[in-house]
Amino acid sequence: MIDLVTKLVLKPLAKALYRPTIEGLENVPRKGGVVLASNHLSFVDSVVIPLAAPRQVFFLAKAEYFTGTGVKGAVSRFFFTHVINAVPVERGSVRAATASLDEGLEILNSGRAFGIYPEGTRSLDGRLYRGKTGVAWLALTAGVPVVPVALEGPQHILPVGKRIPRLRKITVKFGEPLHFDELHGQARSAKARRQVTDEVMAAIQALSGQEPAEQYNESPKAA
Repeated sequence: MIDLVTKLVLKPLAKALYRPTIEGLENVPRKGGVVLASNHLSFVDSVVIPLAAPRQVFFLAKAEYFTGTGVKGAVSRFFFTHVINAVPVERGSVRAATASLDEGLEILNSGRAFGIYPEGTRSLDGRLYRGKTGVAWLALTAGVPVVPVALEGPQHILPVGKRIPRLRKITVKFGEPLHFDELHGQARSAKARRQVTDEVMAAIQALSGQEPAEQYNESPKAA
């Protein structure tokens, strides 16, 4: 019932308020496992993509968002569970990172869409940072296509340090699916993972027009 209310009321209301420009919906497969790999500009990216996508998209989120108490904790759990279809994971270690990828793989193997930010953390200067190879591991292990996604504008909705969303223009672009059939099963190859990741990031950059940073991003201290 709650998920139905979210689908029929909350999401249409958000679309009516923000009126996002959405391009390339035809590029998103309507069924089967698929990775949606996006640039990362804001905390609200994980709201914008499910809002724009033609199918349900699952993301990973810090377990702390699901364990709070009181009214604030209840609101947080509702938001992450029913609005952005988030799956709770522990973070902060190699073991946690591996568990996160395993969760993503389970989502893909069940025929669902999984959203990921190859940059790892949001870009505070607007540049597109080098992608981490988890996206390639998922695509090559699950044998699914990757749809590049480019977001424009979400960083102005909820700037770092602000708590109240603003009404700002958003553009979401879904690129043509990237298929890596010739590399399927080579997820253990660092060379194959790097090749796939670089191709995904090049596709995202072509859509977004962002300046490449040519380096990995660091987690912001104030995020």
